[in-house]
Amino acid sequence: MKRKWILSLMVVALIAVAGCKKNSKQVVPQPIEQTAEDNDSTVYGVCGEGSGMSTMQIVTDKGDTLEYITDNGEGSVVKGGLFAGDRMAVVGYKNSDGELVATGAVNLSTLYGKWTSLDKNFEIEEGGKVKSYVKAESNPWTSWSILNGKLLLGRDTFNIDVLGPDSLSLENKAGIFVYKRAK
Repeated sequence: MKRKWILSLMVVALIAVAGCKKNSKQVVPQPIEQTAEDNDSTVYGVCGEGSGMSTMQIVTDKGDTLEYITDNGEGSVVKGGLFAGDRMAVVGYKNSDGELVATGAVNLSTLYGKWTSLDKNFEIEEGGKVKSYVKAESNPWTSWSILNGKLLLGRDTFNIDVLGPDSLSLENKAGIFVYKRAK
């Protein structure tokens, strides 16, 4: 009796599966051509002469001149300083008055160069390349970029907490990493 019941249950299941297969259409996922740059809200350009204590002028890579408010009430959101002619990466929004407000800005010219810590010794170069000077490192960073105001070093994503002439502090879910400028 049990065999007949199990056999009947299997036949019903097979019929149900076969019926579903006949009526279902096969969905083939279509590849989406999308790159990280498509989702990057960062504006890239050069710091203009009109930058001051609470404003920043950027001449974008497209040739537009934009004025950003950089003081959010707690101090400047600019990491690495504002120096005319320096390469900048800026993230922001347009407020209700139509003014551009920077929520973050990185002076890429200050970011370029050699950085070192107890276990890392690397150089951030223009064009997205990173050189590692630690031969025994298992996963050295080989590339960098800014994406939506965050620093991507290889596969690691960081917030830039401090960027000065001789100090760099990065933070992600694994912790805070501090580097000094190498000579």
